[in-house]
Amino acid sequence: MLFARLDIPVSSEALKQELKTLPESGWIPHVNRQDYDGDWDVLPLRCHAEHKDAHPILQGFAIHSGDDWVDLPLLSQLPNIASVLKQLQCPVKSARLMRLHAGAAIKPHSDNGLAVEFGEARLHLCIESNQQLEFRINNQPVPMQEGELWYVNVDQSHQVNNKGNQDRINLVVDCVANQWLQQQLETSSLCQPEKR
Repeated sequence: MLFARLDIPVSSEALKQELKTLPESGWIPHVNRQDYDGDWDVLPLRCHAEHKDAHPILQGFAIHSGDDWVDLPLLSQLPNIASVLKQLQCPVKSARLMRLHAGAAIKPHSDNGLAVEFGEARLHLCIESNQQLEFRINNQPVPMQEGELWYVNVDQSHQVNNKGNQDRINLVVDCVANQWLQQQLETSSLCQPEKR
């Protein structure tokens, strides 16, 4: 499966209002500079316990395979985002906000092993976007809209191009692909199977 929308209720406007309370100083540039053009930055919300007091660069990514993941202090100030995470009936590893600035593009790349068939899943909750935003997996357009939560198979080649005049901000969650999540994907009315 390349992608699928999860049937999780989300208050889009509440999330947008919450974004306005965020400190600009918390955002850091994405470390994989060779993978994008323009500006793409990250605001960590949940990380491996080993990095809870470390630099935000280490907090922003799910680079561990252990079970010891913790909320960062900022998440306690974002009750609507925290509520979305609590609705996920699967173990949540990392969570961060990712902002792709207007005019920026993420080049085609793959995150090896990050797919349901490997026991891992990446979920994207689109909070702010625009109609000129293009998200593609294996060149298939992902029809993600504001207020929707999607599974995306980032083990496959994917790219994002923000051709609009507004930044795109997604909540990006890495989690364990347990039975609950697999059932959510299997019953999704909007999914794209992987072509063989």
